[in-house]
Amino acid sequence: MSAITTHILDTARGCPAAGVPIRLDFWDGSWTTLGEGVTNVDGRLPGLLDDPPVAGRYRMTFETGEYFEALGIEGFYPYAQVVFDLRDVDSHYHVPLLLSPFGYSTYRGS
Repeated sequence: MSAITTHILDTARGCPAAGVPIRLDFWDGSWTTLGEGVTNVDGRLPGLLDDPPVAGRYRMTFETGEYFEALGIEGFYPYAQVVFDLRDVDSHYHVPLLLSPFGYSTYRGS
């Protein structure tokens, strides 16, 4: 399993958000892309990070505008970015996104 995982729940529709493009970047003086993909029918993206993580700053970009556009729904945010610090390389980091057309929230999951 990837050391960094995510899933997206569409709180307005009450279901997982399938088909959302996601990119994971690492900060080393500039942003470097480590992984990317699209959420599955469960709103998850398995295998986002294939390599063992290193301590440092990471950024997940969720292309929320593309998701809502595909559904024919007008959304407010073209994308959502979550930046976080990974300190313990032996821990699992789960970064879920709760999404609606006009808002989003996140938290460190388990």
